[in-house]
Amino acid sequence: MCQIQLTPQDFKSDQEVRWCPGCGDHAILNAIQRTLPELGYNKEDYAIISGIGCSSRFPYYMNTYGFHSIHGRASAIASGTKAANPNLSVWQITGDGDSMAIGGNHFIHAIRRNIDINIIIFNNEIYGLTKGQYSPTTKFGSVTKTSPYGTIEHPFKPGDLVIGAQGKFFARSIDGNIKLSTKIFKEAAQHDGTSVVEVYQNCVIYSDKVHEEIIGREHRDERTIVLEHGKPMVFGANSDKGLVLDGLKLKVVTLGEDGYDESKILVHDAHEENPGLHMMLANMTIPEFPVAFGVIRSVKSATYDDQMEEQIIAVKEKSPIKNMDDLLNSGSTWDIE
Repeated sequence: MCQIQLTPQDFKSDQEVRWCPGCGDHAILNAIQRTLPELGYNKEDYAIISGIGCSSRFPYYMNTYGFHSIHGRASAIASGTKAANPNLSVWQITGDGDSMAIGGNHFIHAIRRNIDINIIIFNNEIYGLTKGQYSPTTKFGSVTKTSPYGTIEHPFKPGDLVIGAQGKFFARSIDGNIKLSTKIFKEAAQHDGTSVVEVYQNCVIYSDKVHEEIIGREHRDERTIVLEHGKPMVFGANSDKGLVLDGLKLKVVTLGEDGYDESKILVHDAHEENPGLHMMLANMTIPEFPVAFGVIRSVKSATYDDQMEEQIIAVKEKSPIKNMDDLLNSGSTWDIE
């Protein structure tokens, strides 16, 4: 662990940040740089891995080890990095296209294996670097450079993929809410296993204000809910709305009406192993429901890297081969004259 107190400035590189002015990536970078000093590692114990896309320039702007890899392969490289050096704190930076289109298979299998890496998805619902094509998360009907008459594809929901792939940690944040993002990133880093954080990120050029109807200042109190483990699921400008179960479905109620008070509101249990309610919370959408932010799911489970280390130790203890000479002289051997 780190012997000196690091600051956010220690994690800022000397490279010019080449994102568009107003891009949400700037705020996410700021939040990560505020988070890392709080985790207690030395700078050389961090590795930032990215794929391809605007978000994937991230390693250049971090004064840590990093790898700007190839399109869709960040999950594979992050997994290999962690397996090769389990003591590293590995952060995968990816976009909605990089992770869920060309990288979709690597993405779900990294989650299924529960490798101890932190995956941050910058979700702006568009391909920004390649100039505005629709992505796997673009809303149905959206007009883009590659869907001039509106996309007819149904979008992925990252929470669906994560929880469906047996994910143990899923959270959601907003690019401009640095305080919330920092809190979530810290919890993600402290989770032992694959953590996935979806960040609603704004691309000012190709999908400006894509999340505005949810997080816009004039209505975000009524259309968002920040979940906290152990606390009632209450939201609204006056904290007068809440979530209850109505049969097998969620329902929004108003406190003080129809006999509902805070004692009847659902209390968030992020540690519940059964993913059913977590899936419902991750899938809530307006106008019927608020969109959930915060840590939605955080469940303890054995990790791939820990089990791999344990397996290697167990096999080595039982193996009669202890060195290269043992290996070369094992099995059938011949003397050549």
